[in-house]
Amino acid sequence: MPSIYDAIKEDHDEHRALLNTIADTEGDSAERRKAWDRFYHDVKSHAAAEEETFYSTLMSETWGQDHARHSVHEHQQLDDIMEELRETDMSSSAWLTRFKQLKHDYEHHMDEEEDELFTRAKKVIGEEQNDAFGDKFLKRKEKEAKLIEEKREDSLED
Repeated sequence: MPSIYDAIKEDHDEHRALLNTIADTEGDSAERRKAWDRFYHDVKSHAAAEEETFYSTLMSETWGQDHARHSVHEHQQLDDIMEELRETDMSSSAWLTRFKQLKHDYEHHMDEEEDELFTRAKKVIGEEQNDAFGDKFLKRKEKEAKLIEEKREDSLED
């Protein structure tokens, strides 16, 4: 079982790779669409699980409240851009411009979490709890992924 930090970092590494794949493709290609769909769904479930298992724990510390709120706010901003991108034609210049903003903002967010937040969080989630929190994060992420898929199927039926 990975630690909470390893589980989040593994997701971040996958997200970075998907962002690069999307950036390296052109137009509304099958490769771009496949990478985008994977990115979109995984980031949604990752963010929800992170907020419920990781940030909620950091909120127990005074210093963690501002950091957690900041990160949750960034999640909301990123989510807004992702929803906007879902409604925009992938082959348009507007899509690419907005995607570049998403890529920049999300890479900044991941770096900030890994470089700053993890260091401080280790004072709250110590080594003895790493695996338990990693397990909790992964289970919550799986549950969130199922909810996202159900919501997607419901919207296709409408």
